[in-house]
Amino acid sequence: MRVAFKGISGVENVNVSLNKGLADVDFKPGNTVAFRQLQDAITKNGFTTKQSIVVVRGAIKNMNGKYLLKVSNTTDSFELDGDRSQLQALVGKEVEVQGTVPEAPKGKVPDEIQISKIEEAK
Repeated sequence: MRVAFKGISGVENVNVSLNKGLADVDFKPGNTVAFRQLQDAITKNGFTTKQSIVVVRGAIKNMNGKYLLKVSNTTDSFELDGDRSQLQALVGKEVEVQGTVPEAPKGKVPDEIQISKIEEAK
């Protein structure tokens, strides 16, 4: 797994524990890594993607009453599950989101982040 992740352009550091079923992946500033690339690397090595803890930067948009995080430098967008009044106040701003991406059905890319912390990017 370590080699597969390191082969993705934009990945800076990888720590994998097969015993715990965990991978900790750090990215270079300004990377363009999409969640699908990580998921594909995991699947190609015979593993499945489970719930993931993430720290992501991007801009918040309100699309038909749903708050979306458009991830910086990628085409990825995630629906945000959190305090709606806080999200409304951050629409159009660059933010850093810490949270959990739930396990997605097989073959599907996750599309939601359950927020544990969100703040305007510095």
